Amino acid sequence: MTTETDLIKLYSQRILALAADIPLTDRLEAPQASIRKRAPLCGSTVTVDLDLEDGVVARFGQDVKACALGQASAALMARNIIGRTRAEVETGRDQLRAMLKEGAPPPDGPFDGYDVLEPARDYRNRHASIMLAFDATAEAMAEAEQAACA
Repeated sequence: MTTETDLIKLYSQRILALAADIPLTDRLEAPQASIRKRAPLCGSTVTVDLDLEDGVVARFGQDVKACALGQASAALMARNIIGRTRAEVETGRDQLRAMLKEGAPPPDGPFDGYDVLEPARDYRNRHASIMLAFDATAEAMAEAEQAACA
């Protein structure tokens, strides 16, 4: 299989459709937490704003400047994030990382849909971009919880 054919498989119609329709892309005004993460290798960035209520995500906004894979990951995050706890986000993040790096299954509920990114396992240079939405969200949740305790 040629590299060109592999890349065509990687950027499937499903990934491109997710990348073209990212929900919750409006930044929040005065969020409890705002985190910007950058993938050093490719320069992709994701900025996440969020507010928590009773330990779950009540409001969420993001600014995504990433490749189609990072955009697809951010779209899946936005579709599933409202009402999630930090533990759920961290579990999903760890499952996604294991899927990419160790061949583990994709994240399960409440973060279904990441199976679309399984072909990216073989492209280590894309992993950081795919992880940005989860990494930024988990860090923002931790920051919001710390601010609430201060």
